[in-house]
Amino acid sequence: MSYKLEVIAFTIESCEFIQQSGAHRIELCDNAMEGGTTPSYGMIKAAREKVSIDLFPIIRPRGGDFLYSEDEFKIILQDVKLCKELGCNGVVTGLLNADGGIDIKRTAQIVEAAHPMQVTFHRAFDRCKDPLEAVEQLVQLGCSRILTSGQQPLAVQGADLIAQLVKAADKKIIIMPGSGVRKDNIKMLADTTGAVEFHTSLRSYAKSKMKYDHPAFAASEESYTHPAVIKEEIEALLNALNN
Repeated sequence: MSYKLEVIAFTIESCEFIQQSGAHRIELCDNAMEGGTTPSYGMIKAAREKVSIDLFPIIRPRGGDFLYSEDEFKIILQDVKLCKELGCNGVVTGLLNADGGIDIKRTAQIVEAAHPMQVTFHRAFDRCKDPLEAVEQLVQLGCSRILTSGQQPLAVQGADLIAQLVKAADKKIIIMPGSGVRKDNIKMLADTTGAVEFHTSLRSYAKSKMKYDHPAFAASEESYTHPAVIKEEIEALLNALNN
């Protein structure tokens, strides 16, 4: 079986480590504490110049829910177009209606604006009211994959639904498990769900190289750490998946 692994990067250094590890795709994000928002133009440009593996920036103008105003949607469309101009391979986004259904009209506009880039519908999917109906809708809209934890906080908790989604997708769209995917459960997820692509953050925190810590903020971890990935941990996860 040929598997693919997508890893989140919050820093340019992480992009390099992800590529060096042998992972296949980067989901580029900002603002880890908000679950990931759209990275800056400068960050996307730098990442595209730094790595040759597939690069998929998340297009999410804010944290919180996935019900967007008209102004927010205009921002989303503009960011999608910028990603295409910068040579990204795809984008990651997700929009819902207030009733919990997929925002079909706007998602169609995003897929059209993104072409020929791929569009991954992210874990907004896990908040929709009818996941099996949503799979069919996203196939018809032309999305390439769905990132899901099976409508549970962690993919291992939603494995049964993920398996149903993989079967329902029938290879017309990729179902990609994510959330809590680690080396000790990725093979089980592959075996029980039938999924062939996986998503992980493997997020750790790098300590600041500052030599001076202002005493008023010495106890503030967020002042002196930032999200990071460890290349060896990605390699270990890939090894667990492929053996």
